[in-house]
Amino acid sequence: MRTALTLLTLLTLPVAAQPVKLRVATFNMEDVRTADLHDGSNTRLRDLARVIADIRPNIILLNEIAYDMPGGPDVDASTPPGSNASRFAEMHLAGLEGVPRYRAWMPPVNTGVPTGFDLDNDGRVSSAAPAQGDPTAARAYGNDCHGYGTFPGQYGMALLVDERLTIDESGIRTFQRFPWTYMQGAFLPMDPSGKPWFTGDEPTYARLSSKTFASVPVKLPNGAVIHLLCSHPTPPAFDGPEQRNRKRNHDEIRLIGEFIDDAPFLVDDADRVGGLGRFDSFIVLGDLNADPRKGDSFKNPIERHLKGNRRVRFDFTPASSVAIPGLDPADTASFKLRVDYVLPSRDIEIVGGEVWRHVPEGAATFPSDHFPVYLDVKVPSPTPPAR
Repeated sequence: MRTALTLLTLLTLPVAAQPVKLRVATFNMEDVRTADLHDGSNTRLRDLARVIADIRPNIILLNEIAYDMPGGPDVDASTPPGSNASRFAEMHLAGLEGVPRYRAWMPPVNTGVPTGFDLDNDGRVSSAAPAQGDPTAARAYGNDCHGYGTFPGQYGMALLVDERLTIDESGIRTFQRFPWTYMQGAFLPMDPSGKPWFTGDEPTYARLSSKTFASVPVKLPNGAVIHLLCSHPTPPAFDGPEQRNRKRNHDEIRLIGEFIDDAPFLVDDADRVGGLGRFDSFIVLGDLNADPRKGDSFKNPIERHLKGNRRVRFDFTPASSVAIPGLDPADTASFKLRVDYVLPSRDIEIVGGEVWRHVPEGAATFPSDHFPVYLDVKVPSPTPPAR
């Protein structure tokens, strides 16, 4: 009887309960600021929008788009913080040929948010955002922030999903405030003498995420739910012998793997413990600032925590059809590294994908130092419950 009922359930599934094909992308747009987004005639922003229009993704994570928050330049106090995501979708993408209408989501980030501590150990605390145009003061300020930024909200992120899809906002989990010391076995920086880099109260308040890490559940037309694991770890550079940024990059990438594996020490910003469920579908998205074969990353976190994770599909490497001298086909940035990723869980089928290096029509050069990466995937319908 159970077998017959199960078969009947399969035969009577609605048409919507079929695999859904999606194009999922990530794109570091290179330091897009609030003033750029208010300027409807901004040439570079126009070209960035045309790149996205050429790809036509159903889902795209944008890195390095400023989170408009109090204290940031050109922020409109009459609009809620985080309006830059919808502003970009509505002012610069809507109406372009072939582009779907997008729902937008934007989380607060750590970049440019002062800590009140001397985190770079230069003997002074820089707590006030300097005037734009003073690079020395800007670097001193950024180095003492929760995440490097010369003003609050710089280098934020935005998620856009087409209107056929639904973001389950009640299920979103963020780890913006997760302390670095909470990670078991964390590679905390040490000074050259072997003493801890963070002293006094600093270890309690030093956050792991340089921007944030977010798990965003999105419901598809067939009823399936995919969790978009969004982040932008710090570059493994711009530090000293303590290797503060190199080690932070490693542990930010490790956080993704630990979340996939439901590590019990994880606590999100709403005090919920653990990570993904055992059978949850997911896609890792973002500029992870690490290459599995080249570069200066610490202990190869892509290899160890993503390629080596049994739940992550790492058997397809997107490549570009546009050759650029000095770049490998899989390099996603002009600085000759593969750092941007779209990595689905193993239950999601990969149909194809590309590193998109095509210069948009009307542009003289590509408008960012990164190239977007996309995958075409098929997400299966949910498995009918046993009867």
